[in-house]
Amino acid sequence: MLQKFDERNRDLIVNVGGKLAHRDQAGVSPFDSAVQGGDAVWEGLRLTNGRIFALDEHLSRLRRSAHALAFARVPSDEEITEEIRRTLAANGMRDGVHIRLTLTRGVKVTSGMDPRLNTAGPTLIVLAEFKDPVYDLSGIRLITSSVRRTAPDSLDPKIHHNNLLPSILAKVEANVAGADDAVMLDHRGFVAETNATHIFMLFQAGGAATLATPTTVSCPEGITRSTVLGLAAEAGIATETGDYTLPQLYNAAEVFVTGTMGGIVPVIAVDGRKISNTIGDGGIGPVTRQLTKLYANLTATAGAVVA
Repeated sequence: MLQKFDERNRDLIVNVGGKLAHRDQAGVSPFDSAVQGGDAVWEGLRLTNGRIFALDEHLSRLRRSAHALAFARVPSDEEITEEIRRTLAANGMRDGVHIRLTLTRGVKVTSGMDPRLNTAGPTLIVLAEFKDPVYDLSGIRLITSSVRRTAPDSLDPKIHHNNLLPSILAKVEANVAGADDAVMLDHRGFVAETNATHIFMLFQAGGAATLATPTTVSCPEGITRSTVLGLAAEAGIATETGDYTLPQLYNAAEVFVTGTMGGIVPVIAVDGRKISNTIGDGGIGPVTRQLTKLYANLTATAGAVVA
């Protein structure tokens, strides 16, 4: 596990509802909807050289998710961006930072599920931490979890919600198995994503290569996922989205995962099956290597200036 306590974060200043406070002093009300029932939406952002890549896209997804949950009010993009700036300035941050935005429905007058009990809100939480990549960039190992992604008629993943128990349970299984993360299938048995990232597979046939990724029927519409699809198209790499089974994943020429927290990370084995093109090449296949470089160059130079 690469995620460990970073001494630089010992005296973090956290922003809860516009109030800046030391991490040990910041407080969320026990009547807040996030505490009461996970009634909140969130986004993960990365700060590189004073810029947040795809900030507009992240804030748009946050807004769509809050609207789908019928939040009475959502702060404007300008308001949220200003709170991000205030938090970064208070911590003297400019590079190598992960920001977790959480927007809850707000504070209730009494405990209960009914949104009509919310008379104050929403609550915006800005948590910025110095955080290096959370995966081993030489390659990770996956197992398949018994926990399924929910169907869209149960809890639609288009809502980027705080109900993360399925992911946590899948991660528990990965920990027990000694793997880095877990593949999660959808309600039909097709590959959806991992407990924390989207999955890409390179299929080769007859000299042609296609980069494939599952549909977003049972996983969020990842912003890094979308960026990688765009970079691949620009580089002349054929892409497709569809339904894929575990045997297809096992037999892919290359596999990698994507996410804001870790960028692009190669996968070297799934359920004990080695991924063919990553063995003997430092754990990274040629297409994965190419896209990793393109993504790093893009995120280092593009994005909204906030620090």
